[in-house]
Amino acid sequence: MNLMNNYWMINRLYSLRFEIFLITQLTILFGSLFFPIEFYEFVLLPLFYLVSIAAGILMISKNKKLTWFFIVLFVISAFAFGFEMISRRQNTENILIRLSIYFIFYITVAWNIIKQVWQAERVTKNVIMGLMSGYISLGFLAFFLFMSIELTNPGAFVGALMETNDITLKSDGILYYAYITLLTIGYGEIVPTIPVAQKAAILVGLMGQFYLVIITAVVVEKYIKHSS
Repeated sequence: MNLMNNYWMINRLYSLRFEIFLITQLTILFGSLFFPIEFYEFVLLPLFYLVSIAAGILMISKNKKLTWFFIVLFVISAFAFGFEMISRRQNTENILIRLSIYFIFYITVAWNIIKQVWQAERVTKNVIMGLMSGYISLGFLAFFLFMSIELTNPGAFVGALMETNDITLKSDGILYYAYITLLTIGYGEIVPTIPVAQKAAILVGLMGQFYLVIITAVVVEKYIKHSS
């Protein structure tokens, strides 16, 4: 009976995978708007990161080998980096390794989201949630890419938001720049100054446009087709 209940629970969670993952992404991005900043940064945010990792693993759980690979990877990372793996108290030592782990994880999850949305025969609420979380995932990928470039090439991004030595504040600025670039808004507070940073900005802008023009268009076409 317990085995059957567990199986039912896992299937139920998997059916809600897009909603769960989207909620964790939104809480990571906007949670500081609703909670005291210190409490959010150092208490809630690490918990949201843990839930986001679990939700991402749930997203790829149909691929058993890939699922176990990331479970083992995060367990090893937890032993190697401890609380720093999910904490905002960043130690610049080994931060590139942690960024690489998150980048590999997020690109795998984002690819699976896009594939599942693309292959969906009918446009349901889950598919819409998946479409949204896939786009937000591109922003996180852009953040990991830009942050890695800034850490390996200090001064690769300059501007009012980058004039600090605090790695936490700098990462907040890079996260903001990642989504502004993905959305092709470009207010100009942060500017890429070296070729690799400029090419990365172009790549992120193109990814955002391709996602909207291709993936979103396919979902809309399916919705129009089935609703008529």
